[in-house]
Amino acid sequence: MKQITNYHALPLVAVALTLLAAGCGRDNVKVYHVENGDIATSPPPVIASSAMPATMPDGLPVPDNSGLPKLKYTLPDGWKEKALTQLRVASFEISEGGKTADVSVIPLGGSAGGDAANVNRWRGQVGQAPQTEDELKKLVEPVEIAGQPADLYDLASTSPGSGDAARIVGAILHADDTAWYFKMMGDAELIEKNKPAFIALLKSVEFQKSDAPSAPIDMSKLPASHPAIPGLAAQAETTVNAGDKPTWTVPANWKEGQLAQFLVAKFVVQGSGDASAAVNVSQLNGDGGGLLPNLNRWRTQLGQPPMTEADAAALPTVDASGVKATLADFAGTDARSGKPARLVGLVLPANGQTWFYKLMGDPDIVAQQKDALIQFVQSTKYPAAK
Repeated sequence: MKQITNYHALPLVAVALTLLAAGCGRDNVKVYHVENGDIATSPPPVIASSAMPATMPDGLPVPDNSGLPKLKYTLPDGWKEKALTQLRVASFEISEGGKTADVSVIPLGGSAGGDAANVNRWRGQVGQAPQTEDELKKLVEPVEIAGQPADLYDLASTSPGSGDAARIVGAILHADDTAWYFKMMGDAELIEKNKPAFIALLKSVEFQKSDAPSAPIDMSKLPASHPAIPGLAAQAETTVNAGDKPTWTVPANWKEGQLAQFLVAKFVVQGSGDASAAVNVSQLNGDGGGLLPNLNRWRTQLGQPPMTEADAAALPTVDASGVKATLADFAGTDARSGKPARLVGLVLPANGQTWFYKLMGDPDIVAQQKDALIQFVQSTKYPAAK
């Protein structure tokens, strides 16, 4: 018999609730609400900042996250659930013979600073020196999370604090422009024993749809010393200024889709059978982290290698709202579904912001809707800068 429970969680702020204790001898399945925004990110540093807190500040208001997609998983035997801290959407404790290990699940918008930065942060937690991105790639073990390919790292050394043997087994999944961090950390021997259970947990994960829009967090509650989190400011900007959205002419066959956080607008174009494509509109202040990192983020979603600055500079442009919009057209394989896909995107500056328009999905539908996307962008009128 499976026990199912629903909780809400924001990818940057988890609701601090104590979870129900797992039933003895049962296969436990828990369901959480998470987010799948479409947000641009800035280029990642090689080494993560040690100032990144383990939790968000106390007093941050709990948002209504009922509209966020849900995370479902099977709890391994012997693992106990712990109260959530404000970054975690799931938290567990493993204890045996006086030895303990901690398991956390943390989603962050965009690339969250990049895999290299976060893995090097993990390395520092077990007393290891940082490595370059190329060196870290040699450590990757392939793993499956929610039916999607992900990277697993197994890092063993000694705890800088206690000097005891310590180990981290962590996995990173990029899905729907959200970086998911699954980390098991603690006594080296206990981690070794529970590594198969950890991998089983990853394989059991499922992402499920939700029903209603969610509310933002209050950015003013973050302390001035808190390091920047890519995409979080854009989330607040998008939601707070919902009344100041652009106006545009929407093609007749585009249907409004479920609006996730980080998105200003979403539309779905349905083809025959299950073929479809989605149009996501998002924005960031300033240059949005730069054109090239955002183009390469899109290419990653199609399993394509990164392009160079020269490649980006050679892309065609389209006149829209009195500025030049960079037009990208990429084809490959959808990293989530494994199916052939095509992406047409436009990036343009407007009133101190950068706007991102992405049409992605079935190659035939994207080909049919490319001109409609360009006309949609050209029809857009942006609110005046304040």
